[in-house]
Amino acid sequence: MKHALKPLLVTLLAFSALTACGGPLDRGGVSMNTIEEIPPVDAATQAGMDAWVAGFKPRAMAAGISEATWNRAMRNVPYNPKVIERQQFQAEFVKPIWDYMDSAASEERIANGRAALAQYDGVLREIEARYGVDKEVVVAVWGMESRYGAKRGNTLIIPALATLAHDGRRAQFFESQLIGALKILQAGDIDPGHMTGSWAGAMGHTQFIPTSYLAFAVDFTGDGKRDIWSDNPADALASTAAYLARSGWSKGQPWAVEVSLPEGFDVGLAGKGTKRSPADWAALGVRGVKGGVVPNYGSASILLPAGPQGPALMIFGNFTAISRYNNADAYVMGVGHLSDRLKGQGPFVHPWPREGRALTDAEKVEVQRLLTAQGYDTKGTDGLIGAGTIGAVMDYQRDHGMTPNGWVTIKLLESLRKG
Repeated sequence: MKHALKPLLVTLLAFSALTACGGPLDRGGVSMNTIEEIPPVDAATQAGMDAWVAGFKPRAMAAGISEATWNRAMRNVPYNPKVIERQQFQAEFVKPIWDYMDSAASEERIANGRAALAQYDGVLREIEARYGVDKEVVVAVWGMESRYGAKRGNTLIIPALATLAHDGRRAQFFESQLIGALKILQAGDIDPGHMTGSWAGAMGHTQFIPTSYLAFAVDFTGDGKRDIWSDNPADALASTAAYLARSGWSKGQPWAVEVSLPEGFDVGLAGKGTKRSPADWAALGVRGVKGGVVPNYGSASILLPAGPQGPALMIFGNFTAISRYNNADAYVMGVGHLSDRLKGQGPFVHPWPREGRALTDAEKVEVQRLLTAQGYDTKGTDGLIGAGTIGAVMDYQRDHGMTPNGWVTIKLLESLRKG
């Protein structure tokens, strides 16, 4: 085995020498000691990687990557088995929404966010003035993505993306990100040895994937580089604000307002597919949790993230703007609620039900398939819980002596499995 590993050790040494040409690895607080080591693999695995790299080169050249950039970044690039392990062993079950929100807006994260707001008050005010995005929202993204810069990731991006493109489940996506990363290197914003981030390719303080970086990153400090890796977070925070601004952020509009629903509210109206004005929702009995009609912030939907038993949210266009950064509703709520807490607002008024666990995407699809098979058409089996699924669930619940709340739970799935 020692002899089999020798070619790979030579490859690793060659790649280290190649990436070190930019000087000591000291930008952004990253040093050779903090970069995650790439474990050796057998010669056959590395040979497979080398063959893939050779086949990928013409596609990279066609995308505009120069020979010089290619030689600097891709010559002797090592296979990184750790990224494949992490892709394969991601948690199967997501947290229940209440556990996720507890973590997103924990007392520690709120306190650290307020400290960050104070420390970078001047630059954050400038960013808010330039891009029109609330500074608390920008800081909330920062807190969610890297714990305010404390967890930026120490994986070398080029080997990670090359490995995932060669051997991962989403090869086409990761190949596009690898080309994006090479374009970033070609522009001179960073060098291969300093381009670090998460195992899946997200980089810097606010975890930009390469294609998003190319589309939205800005040089706020004026030093000629869009440096989201530096200990100075100014470029990263401004880039996040630019991203949200171009995603439709509307200054002065909340992402959501917590509301109280009237007795007998038709939960089939909940979901992002139904949009009405706050006045129209008020006509149906929807009120702010403190009473009164919600101000007219624009067209809105009602979101019930834990079903009718939990908090009800009237969501506006800024909810969608945050979702451009990460499309998961839980993530959007985490950023939005954390930003509200950083502004001095309190926790949700209505308590979370705090029972059971969240369903996996596969289980949500199973719910839809079982409902449809039993005569309750969900209007699709895509794992997305929209008005069609909620309506089908309510019909099923009525027919089986359950409270017709439209809530998709593990208990509902167990009932459906019994037929």
